[in-house]
Amino acid sequence: MVREAIKEDLDKILSLYLYLHEEAIPDKDEHLKGVWDQIIEDSNHHLIVNEVDGAIVSSCVCVIIPNLTRNVRPYAFVENVVTHADHRGKGYAVQCLEYAKQIAEKENCYKMMLLTGSKKPETLHFYEKAGYNSSDKTAFIQWLGMER
Repeated sequence: MVREAIKEDLDKILSLYLYLHEEAIPDKDEHLKGVWDQIIEDSNHHLIVNEVDGAIVSSCVCVIIPNLTRNVRPYAFVENVVTHADHRGKGYAVQCLEYAKQIAEKENCYKMMLLTGSKKPETLHFYEKAGYNSSDKTAFIQWLGMER
């Protein structure tokens, strides 16, 4: 079942993120609690999960960004697309991305953007099959406060 995350999903989401690029689950301190509350309470921040038999097996984030161009239409940014290794290839991430697209359409977004750090052909093909292209824009990243 694809749905938006609820407050009680935090532990399951943090565990799933170990299949993204995280090496450990962060300490459950006041900072983590504050960030989680901010995400859950932000009407423009949609943390989408796909739950199977009580387990969150896939997820993505879709943030709606207000905008003054394109007839004052917002755009959507998709990030942190992840599926548990034991559940890949079953369409769960596609369902999350489709849910994100529905949110973006409902919010009258004029485009959706997605970045991936992966260079794997199968990952890039996955995003192309989901409707994204890598030819319209060029992405540049500047990392802040961390070693790369």
